[in-house]
Amino acid sequence: MIEPLNLPKFDWDAPTSLGELLNHVLEIQHFPLELAKVISNIQDSQWELSYREGGWSIKQIVHHLADAHMNAYVRTKHIITQDQSQIQPYDENAWATSLDSDFHHEASYLILLGLHQKWSLLLLESLKDAANQLVKTLKHPETGRQVSLSDLIRLYAWHGTHHLEQIKYALIANN
Repeated sequence: MIEPLNLPKFDWDAPTSLGELLNHVLEIQHFPLELAKVISNIQDSQWELSYREGGWSIKQIVHHLADAHMNAYVRTKHIITQDQSQIQPYDENAWATSLDSDFHHEASYLILLGLHQKWSLLLLESLKDAANQLVKTLKHPETGRQVSLSDLIRLYAWHGTHHLEQIKYALIANN
């Protein structure tokens, strides 16, 4: 019997060195390639598998990753280019089940491929001026949390890995 999936939660308060942030940026940069390793051999019948009862399908997770990481890229641009910007929240469940969630996963994968290339270059450039850039924040209107560029880097490195593990688990658990 396979063990239940038990993924770590994101730790907002974890201290992070510049070296760790650089590693997280590299995780973001390489994420589409890691995703490709997992999804490249998925059969048509497996795209609807889920890692848990009532959870998103593998296809929905791939679409969610594109949606979430596009939002993260825009949030990164806001932090870098604007003072005291605010996060535009979105309902990720509504997005994950919207009409385009039934589309083929390939378009979302290609978005991730190009987006992560551009996003990681932007983040790497930002780290050159780390003292000024990493402390800039966005305000989340629903939680009131001030989210720094450092937080975003850590969050989305974690986010990609988190969903990649869900996809792997769905494939193993339903095999």
